[in-house]
Amino acid sequence: MLLIRPSALGDVCRSVPVLASLRRAFPKATIDWLVNDTFSAAIEHHPALSNVVPFARKALGEGLRRLNTRPTRDFLAGLRRTNYDLVVDAQGLFRSGFFARATGAQRRVGFANARELGWAFMTERHEVDRGMHTVDRMLKLLELAAIPPVPDMRLYSDAPHRDAIARLIGEGDRPIVIAPTSRWPGKQWPADRFAALTRHLVSRGHRVAVVGAPSEREQCAELLSIAAEDIRVLDLVGKTGVAGLMALIEQCPLVVANDSAPLHIAVGFDRPLVALFGPTRIATVGPYRRDNDVIQHVRDDDSMDHKNQASGRTLMARITTAEVIEATERRLARSSNDHRPHHADTRPDQDQPPSHRSATRPT
Repeated sequence: MLLIRPSALGDVCRSVPVLASLRRAFPKATIDWLVNDTFSAAIEHHPALSNVVPFARKALGEGLRRLNTRPTRDFLAGLRRTNYDLVVDAQGLFRSGFFARATGAQRRVGFANARELGWAFMTERHEVDRGMHTVDRMLKLLELAAIPPVPDMRLYSDAPHRDAIARLIGEGDRPIVIAPTSRWPGKQWPADRFAALTRHLVSRGHRVAVVGAPSEREQCAELLSIAAEDIRVLDLVGKTGVAGLMALIEQCPLVVANDSAPLHIAVGFDRPLVALFGPTRIATVGPYRRDNDVIQHVRDDDSMDHKNQASGRTLMARITTAEVIEATERRLARSSNDHRPHHADTRPDQDQPPSHRSATRPT
């Protein structure tokens, strides 16, 4: 069977309950996941997964722009050749629905109210309220398809990347992770406030790791200038990759971030977090079951359009440095007795999920 959820990174991370549910329902099945190749590291070590089906979106797109259809035809042929009997489209868009149809599977489960006519490719369509949290919505889709839902958010890292991160940050170190970036300017907390928070944390004896994609260094410039002068602030922007970021967050005592993927990774590793939200509806796409970790100040007349840069920045500016500092101090105090996550070397019992922990895929 095939799970389709190609993107984005945060959405991929919070789709793992679909995988866990499928594994519980079909313990001996081969369960593959079609995912953007740039995000495959987020799920490839999950013990419920059989295989990653990488979707090379950028490479295939470039080929089509050059009128070279061969790579795309080969990709679609590979989907059909696998002979899936069940496909679950957890994305609900035209592209994901098209991929589901390309498999030729007799049972293709998806949302009846999928966007971009994605529902048209399904053999089994279920109406699920768009107002539900995206995780609950995916689980409801499974429930309506007679697949018992399992709300297991756990993510899994691998030993080589844990070791690589340990070498990068220092063996035994557990820095606070600050993720100050967002694709959308309206979701970005002011950079000078992230800088003030970082200086406060350092003054209290903490080390801080600044993370982001290679293309986001400009967004992090103010924090990176601090890192250039203070060894207690680590510049890891563009230096971890997805797998390294997961290994870093897995070990950290706290994540402070805008509405972005590191928050959902923190949820997957059950780490303390402070989530800074502006024009985002936390009831539908906030950190799952972690509403109390969100700082957001919304008024009745606010626009909740994250593409509206001016409105978003107004919302983000309402979050004060003082309240974020207070929230970080409170969570650090609670996590001071926390131990590092245990790394298991065997697959968890899919019939009785263990308590939250990390694991590596057995060889």
